[in-house]
Amino acid sequence: MHPNPAFRQADAARNIAFAREQGFGLLAVATGAAPLISHIPFLLSEDGARAEFHLVRSNPIARLMSDPLPARLAVQGPHSYVSPDWYGVEDQVPTWNYVAVHLVGEISLQPQERMRDLLDRQSAQFEARLAPKPEWRTDKMTPEVLERMMRQIVPCEMRVDEVAGTWKLGQNKPDAVRLRAADPLEVAKMGQEAPALARLMREPPA
Repeated sequence: MHPNPAFRQADAARNIAFAREQGFGLLAVATGAAPLISHIPFLLSEDGARAEFHLVRSNPIARLMSDPLPARLAVQGPHSYVSPDWYGVEDQVPTWNYVAVHLVGEISLQPQERMRDLLDRQSAQFEARLAPKPEWRTDKMTPEVLERMMRQIVPCEMRVDEVAGTWKLGQNKPDAVRLRAADPLEVAKMGQEAPALARLMREPPA
């Protein structure tokens, strides 16, 4: 996480809400070689103390979880290049603004009989965002096919011991300078995340 305190002003509640809303992150664990990384959807409890997810049974991370395993779940938000020309003041340099929240703790395998409930709750959370589309449910599947597919995945849980967020939105610059840069960023051809980042630059965490 970025060490500048100006970018670490979001409180725990905002960091937890952000991670829960994103619902997708990068799970990393250390090994004797290069770290293992998986990109996973997850559910985060209201208090941010527990994250639930599933892995393919053959995933190398799943194979390591015979005992609880230290891990980090990095949740990425909007990000973009910011041109120094947009600040309207001299002697600026290019930078990259972004939002990221890290959840740190221990991951462990859960009893396989929890897999159906986890899958139902995960799909329900994300299907709800697609309303008015009729909600997809696991009971739409042929039972034999669903059972076969669920045997290939395993339910997992992270006990979250630490939540840390970086909201790098130009807070180290005067307000007028930061706001001036947000306007061209919003219309720049920097990808679909740039407008969302520009909006956050106008109202960064206090």
